[in-house]
Amino acid sequence: MVRFGRAWGRKLGRPSVQGIRFRMGWAMAAALLPILLLSAAQTQAEFRRQAEDRRIDLQLAAERSAAEAKARIDSTVVLLQALAPEGAGFYCEPRLTALVSRLDALSALQRYSATGEPVCASRSDAATGPALIGAAADVRGQEWYQRLRQGEDVVMARAPGAPGALIVAVRSERPMGAFQGAMAAVIPLTALQPDIQDPALPSGSQSSLIDAQGRILVSTEPSTFAVQDEGAIAAWAQRAQKGEAALFEARDTHGRRHVYAGASLAGRDLFVLLSAPASGLLSWARLNPIGSFLLPLSAWLVAFLAVMLLSERIVIRWLVYLERVAAIYARGRFSVRPVQAEHAPAEIRTLARTLGSLGDSITTRDKALLDSLDEKDALMREIHHRVKNNLQIISSLLSMQQRAVTDPAARSALGDTRQRITALALIYRTLYQSEDIREADSRTFLTELVGQLIAGEAMRGPLVTSSVDADYLIIDPDRLAPVALWLVEAVSNAQKHAFAGRGGDLKVRFRVLGETSVLEVQDDGPGAADIDTAGVGRTLMNAFAKQLRGQAEMVEAPGGGSIARLTFATPEAPKTGAYPSA
Repeated sequence: MVRFGRAWGRKLGRPSVQGIRFRMGWAMAAALLPILLLSAAQTQAEFRRQAEDRRIDLQLAAERSAAEAKARIDSTVVLLQALAPEGAGFYCEPRLTALVSRLDALSALQRYSATGEPVCASRSDAATGPALIGAAADVRGQEWYQRLRQGEDVVMARAPGAPGALIVAVRSERPMGAFQGAMAAVIPLTALQPDIQDPALPSGSQSSLIDAQGRILVSTEPSTFAVQDEGAIAAWAQRAQKGEAALFEARDTHGRRHVYAGASLAGRDLFVLLSAPASGLLSWARLNPIGSFLLPLSAWLVAFLAVMLLSERIVIRWLVYLERVAAIYARGRFSVRPVQAEHAPAEIRTLARTLGSLGDSITTRDKALLDSLDEKDALMREIHHRVKNNLQIISSLLSMQQRAVTDPAARSALGDTRQRITALALIYRTLYQSEDIREADSRTFLTELVGQLIAGEAMRGPLVTSSVDADYLIIDPDRLAPVALWLVEAVSNAQKHAFAGRGGDLKVRFRVLGETSVLEVQDDGPGAADIDTAGVGRTLMNAFAKQLRGQAEMVEAPGGGSIARLTFATPEAPKTGAYPSA
């Protein structure tokens, strides 16, 4: 049960359970709920009414059964009163025996003298039951006989020698009113017991006979009258003797609740007690389950399911279709149109047309934006191209000026400036030649820049070889310019101090190490002199390193020479790592 509750709770948390279909269904269920509650209230009221009717029927059945049994007892009393004068004589015994054999309600007849001695009695056999109620001494000591001696006309009591029989005795008097004896009859209790097959009785009814002390004399189902409260039946019998008898409820030894009703058979000596199952929590379901509750409940469920099904067919499936179209739009495909929604309800068609118009608008605007971006890219490429051309013109002018200057220091200064301008021109050329004018490939740019720097000095001195080993990194122009200018100063420094008059080998390495990147320029020159040399180039290298939020340093190479190293924070770019294979 706990697992089912958790599973249902998870299911109710899903978006599909919280959607329009379930909300419409619950709204309809809530609208019909008062009808269901009214039906339940009417059913409960009808149940209470019928339960009260069952209690009344039980009480009436008890009184009717008591009346029938009392009629038998009264007829027996009449018979005893008629036989009292003739209760002696030679033919007494045969006459009494013949009467017992003809009357099913009697087991024995017997006459007693004023001293309590048996005068005459019917013969006993297997069919008629006990013939003698008791010996003289036993009769004189019994309560029923003493009550007759004291003046009561009719007395009933449980037969001492036959627990399943009842003694009915009448007083016999002399003409002057003196006690002359008693005429007694034995009636089997089963003959007085009510018929539980009576259709007027509630279903499951049982019957019993009890005495004045609440003891069960005979019953159709002993367990029904074996109640947990042992004094309940005796208390009812005491109230019945006072004329205050009423229905009461009690549980039997099996815990089943019963309603008990009874009536007096003969004064304060014998009572009829009937029982019926008490109305339980679900007893109303047996009264009129279809018309009173199941039919309204079925109508409620049918309405709920109908709303669920119709909302699925009329609304939900079209919303799901439009949701799929919107998902296609979200992926950038605006050529799809919700044409299938033309068969949907009017509101859905309006929504579909709005969604289609939105797709047309986005397509038109997207095309205009793409055209504008293409135009902008073309203009930017043209600008970069012209800036590159202008920088090349400036570089050429500086080259001409350099050749006209005779001062070595001035020539060197003009050469350094020309190399810096060449590096900037290469940046703009790389940008307008790349697929995206807003970024450049570090490996391609570094390879071309080092090649240009080495080639520019190739005709003026000994041979210098170079190699570039660079990781792949997309970098923006703002970061690319300081990197390029730092590299120009590092290569120029190596050409001036490491390769002057001797040539050598230049190695350029660029590594992307996560959050930091390292650019190294290694030469195979004397080393120590380069490290200790400080000038404008070293000052510019430190300045460019600060622009990149990094630092520049000169260290000795393991195999000789020196290494100019630039360490800076890796620029945020969409792609980093190894250079992609061709």
